[in-house]
Amino acid sequence: MVRKSNARSRVLDGPRQRRHDRQRQAILKAAAQLFRERGFADTGMRDIATAADLSAANLYHYFAGKNELLVYCQERALDRMLAAVAGARKASASPGEQLRFVLDAHTRTLLDDIEGATAHLQIESLPPAMRDAIVKKRDRYERGIRKILDEGVRRGEFVDMEAPIIARAMLGAMNWTVTWFRPDGPAPAGDVANALSHFLVRGIASRTPAVRREFKVVSSSKSGKTKS
Repeated sequence: MVRKSNARSRVLDGPRQRRHDRQRQAILKAAAQLFRERGFADTGMRDIATAADLSAANLYHYFAGKNELLVYCQERALDRMLAAVAGARKASASPGEQLRFVLDAHTRTLLDDIEGATAHLQIESLPPAMRDAIVKKRDRYERGIRKILDEGVRRGEFVDMEAPIIARAMLGAMNWTVTWFRPDGPAPAGDVANALSHFLVRGIASRTPAVRREFKVVSSSKSGKTKS
């Protein structure tokens, strides 16, 4: 029996692993650009190899196929978003600040990493087993956002709401940015993320009651007139 070796399964040393990871990132970016231009279904591995300046055989050394590449994209994006949820809880006790931090990181992930933007919206292209694993991870991320929303309501920072509905509305607003954002446009990714995160949080913030002003009548000894 002939055993097939799999170069991707071998454990690499430090420098070789870093070179390997850098090449995977370069492939990822090349693939993402093609996915955006042609769509996932109409992009072949040979197209990706050409865009990444690799032979088809060399490309398969890094990724077994488009599905594996797409899963890698998903994992990168979701890991970054889950890290933002954990980081937000450590950075601030305020649910409002936590939520703004998470929404900002989410949008930056989509717009700063073009591979994240592409992967985040195309899980329907994956086989059921792969898709289910990603969906479970997404659900964990969404539960993290809902928890912040519920805590904000409990503390009075947010208006009363249905957290599942509002969480998905926010996710939809952020995910839609990849359809219109252009890296060479007038607003950089950071500005878009900052503006959108502030807007979304402000939309559910509890309104601060108007300050009641008391007016006093002050006598003027010189003029005999009163001021109010």
